[in-house]
Amino acid sequence: MKYALALICLAAPAAAQSTFELPAGCDAFVTVQSTSCQVEHHFVCKDDPEGHQRRVALNEEGLTYAGEIDSETQWIESFHILSGHAERLVSNPAEPASLSDLIARGVDDYDFETQSDQIGTTRYVGQDTLTGRQVVIDGITLDETSYQVTAYSADGDEIWRSQGNEFISRNWRMFLSGTGTTTVNGETFENDNRPVEFIFPGEPGFLSASPKHGCGVAIS
Repeated sequence: MKYALALICLAAPAAAQSTFELPAGCDAFVTVQSTSCQVEHHFVCKDDPEGHQRRVALNEEGLTYAGEIDSETQWIESFHILSGHAERLVSNPAEPASLSDLIARGVDDYDFETQSDQIGTTRYVGQDTLTGRQVVIDGITLDETSYQVTAYSADGDEIWRSQGNEFISRNWRMFLSGTGTTTVNGETFENDNRPVEFIFPGEPGFLSASPKHGCGVAIS
């Protein structure tokens, strides 16, 4: 949690910075410029458990998200800056998310809960499936997935549901956003946050605080 809090403090003036600053003890390995005016930085921190990695996302105004996953891509903790809430994975999930199962069997079902001081308990039930299609984006080979997920309140009421396509990187053991639809209170929204560029240490634009693609475009 200390890294996420440090990131929030560091990123407060991010819109005025040309480079995003990571906390001490953390090293980024790739910057991803995405379709919908978003830039992400993926990094590891020396005090985290083996196999854990972190991600931050920024739009034109600054930091919007900071999160940590483990080697199976379980959501260890998430900080949603725009909505002002944080959530952390509850121990012993009914069906933990498993990237290893997805790669080995082509499908992974999950059923887990997160706890938030701000919004309480949320249950996530869903499935990821490999479509069998590989794509190459900016020289990086990714496997396409289809997904469906529903979020439920502690009372069992549906909060939102989403479905669409994402990507996984086998080398980096992580998901990357794609396209999909999200339904909240009967209203459905489309989203497209596919990666456009992968930028590595030493290359121009690595750790840039400024998104490049799709900015200034109205998104329904």
